[in-house]
Amino acid sequence: MSKLPILGITMGDPAGNGPELSAKVLAKPETYEKCRPVIVGDANCMEAAVKIIGKEGQLKINSIKEVKEAKFEFGTIDVLDMGAVDIERRIYGKVSKMCGEAAFQYVKKVIELAMAGEVDATVTNALNKEAINLAGHHYSGHTEIYAHYTNTPKYTMMLAHDELRVVHVSTHVSLRQACDLVKKERVLDVIRIANEGCKALGIKDPKIGVAGLNPHCGENGMFGTEDAEEIQPAIDEAMAEGIIIPEKKPTPPDTVFSKALGGWYDIVVVMYHDQGHIPLKLKGFVYNKELQRWDAVAGVNVTLGLPVIRASVDHGTGFGHAGDGSANELSLANAMDYAIAMAKAKAEKESK
Repeated sequence: MSKLPILGITMGDPAGNGPELSAKVLAKPETYEKCRPVIVGDANCMEAAVKIIGKEGQLKINSIKEVKEAKFEFGTIDVLDMGAVDIERRIYGKVSKMCGEAAFQYVKKVIELAMAGEVDATVTNALNKEAINLAGHHYSGHTEIYAHYTNTPKYTMMLAHDELRVVHVSTHVSLRQACDLVKKERVLDVIRIANEGCKALGIKDPKIGVAGLNPHCGENGMFGTEDAEEIQPAIDEAMAEGIIIPEKKPTPPDTVFSKALGGWYDIVVVMYHDQGHIPLKLKGFVYNKELQRWDAVAGVNVTLGLPVIRASVDHGTGFGHAGDGSANELSLANAMDYAIAMAKAKAEKESK
């Protein structure tokens, strides 16, 4: 047991689906065969979540103040209790300053634990951007919070589902601004981060696909010049460093993901948010029209380039159904598996 990685898992927005998702994953004995999980959140919210998923009497909450107090035993959910939520004021599905502050403090705390080496990897449930901004924390998401508190200047988001992985040159900006951010140095940085990120997952010689920005990669300047003037020079320099880019040039965005699914690449560098998010969610999110519910909400969000490991669910807080027990825990389980794999690869590398 002592060799299993310790995962610090943030509870997410207390008014969202994070508490019940956490309870569902930790209600499975196989979770404790792979890792030593500790929830960073509020014990009272986790007690309520245990009732919501129908496990009252089967799961108990162990409220702790330090990771070393955790039991890491199936049947007991260790919660590093931040005491940030007045449970009487918490309303499921409602944006609030209190819940935004709580969610932010969970993230800040888990980063501190990782930086101090008290946890081997971090996993985050969803927070609400409006709520954390109401609380006075002006970040566009988890990625930017992690970058700030780890003093990381160069980083990128990786989305993954099964063998499909994408990393982004830009994320939470307007599409107009995203086009302006496609510059050689940033594209090169992301290619390098993608290469190291794959190695962190145990892929020895990663093959990288680089998506173009414009239709047909610009068609020799007919539909834009960014592919030739910014992306191609970045590819050339990356290849000169020994990074493997099989096609040696940008790949048209309308075919790059089919090729990735066919095994041409281990990861795809994309130029903006939706270019990467749409194919990942098309593959990982499965809606059942007959039952009018999500059969699967799969996918993982990993921040690459950080000094700590961070994997996250690839969905939001689910305010529309939070608290009714219907939330699908598959994405959280996937995120934990990624964090475990990265923690093991890191430990193996450090032992050599």
